[in-house]
Amino acid sequence: MSAQPLLRVEGLSAFYGDLQALYDVSLDVHRGEIVAIVGANAAGKSTLLRSLSGIVQWTGRLSFDGHDLQKLRPHEIVELGLIHVPEGRELFPFMTVEENLEVGAYSARARRRVVASKEKAFELLPRLRERRHQLASTMSGGEQQMCAIGRGLMACPEMLLLDEPSLGLAPVIIQTVYRKLVEINEAGTTILLVEQNLKAALRLAQRAYVIENGRIVLEGRSEDLRDDPRLTSAYLGR
Repeated sequence: MSAQPLLRVEGLSAFYGDLQALYDVSLDVHRGEIVAIVGANAAGKSTLLRSLSGIVQWTGRLSFDGHDLQKLRPHEIVELGLIHVPEGRELFPFMTVEENLEVGAYSARARRRVVASKEKAFELLPRLRERRHQLASTMSGGEQQMCAIGRGLMACPEMLLLDEPSLGLAPVIIQTVYRKLVEINEAGTTILLVEQNLKAALRLAQRAYVIENGRIVLEGRSEDLRDDPRLTSAYLGR
């Protein structure tokens, strides 16, 4: 683990208009890690990723790879290699798999490497090569999730922000998706994972933060958190 974190979040508060969704959130992610943000529905997990991507109003301090994110617009954050794979996949349903992948390479840094990036995505997610000419809307949920992750890889990420990648998937498909995330991480991409699926997230991540009502209430190594009674309390809200 590197001495300086790749991502540092300090005192983050986030807002939707007058509604505050996050309160004084702080966390670090080091290069090469898989870190999970876990918590119950509506705890603030997705808002945290949206804040990092610059698409919600926030205060505090966010830095990525030594860059202050406060004055950067979303496309400038993408140029740094901080790439958000949103909840619900948000593919273009009437475009092919290959076309959806190419959409991910819209930034200047990614356009220079589109051929190599596509080959890397196909190597890590070989089902996408098989389905490259198929419309995204005709694929299974698991295949669509792979395509969304592959689109994220096309942006040449230093870090992937993954929002609920197991949502709506059968347990056996979740295992497949998570195996691919391990391979992506081992190939050099740092991962910050938001999940409501507690057991799956703690099996995948080395460390985790537990968020409740917009606040970080617990953090530590995943193996230590599995048996912590405070984790159950955060999920049940008591």
